[in-house]
Amino acid sequence: MIRDPRDHPELLAVVHRYVTPERRYLKLGGGLLRMHSPECDRFMRDLHEDAGLITADEIAKLLEGGWRERRTAAWLIAVSRRTEFRERLGKLLLASEVCCAGLAYSVALASFGTARDADLLAAYLDRYLRRPDLGYDQTVVMGALQFIGLNLGGGQADRFRQPGGLWQQWLQDAPHMQGDSDPRLSSLSLIRRLCAFIDECAEAR
Repeated sequence: MIRDPRDHPELLAVVHRYVTPERRYLKLGGGLLRMHSPECDRFMRDLHEDAGLITADEIAKLLEGGWRERRTAAWLIAVSRRTEFRERLGKLLLASEVCCAGLAYSVALASFGTARDADLLAAYLDRYLRRPDLGYDQTVVMGALQFIGLNLGGGQADRFRQPGGLWQQWLQDAPHMQGDSDPRLSSLSLIRRLCAFIDECAEAR
């Protein structure tokens, strides 16, 4: 069940503290890469500070909210390296209950970068590459899986990318992908740059 902060005072208080200041939730994603100093430095310091301050209970509350709350929670989880939320993020990604949060889940899992994170991303692709009618987060999840594979030195994404495999079939059958080139490289680049931002933010002072 998705909770509306307006109906839950405790959740609303957490939203006011971590999600809505300076419309943070809108900036968490590709928009970060267009920031410049001093705005970027200040944003990074504030995110680093809040990632250290927010409690596990508050994160759990945000993950019960809508896309704004869940997107923000995933980034705070990534910056604070709270791998105890790995399975929860994997479940939320697979459920795809809300829009605009899949990239945040994917980046968080990619930043953790273990074989288990790869498994969670692969579970998503196993389900949603079979749904060409759904233009969800297939491309960024593939980018995140490739990112982990490159860092681990394995071929976690290979079974999807083989000739005639699920990835190729999805690209051919998904109406919204018609006429587009294979987005794997651009998605991998996006994930790599966002994970670099997370690493820098986690070490910000």
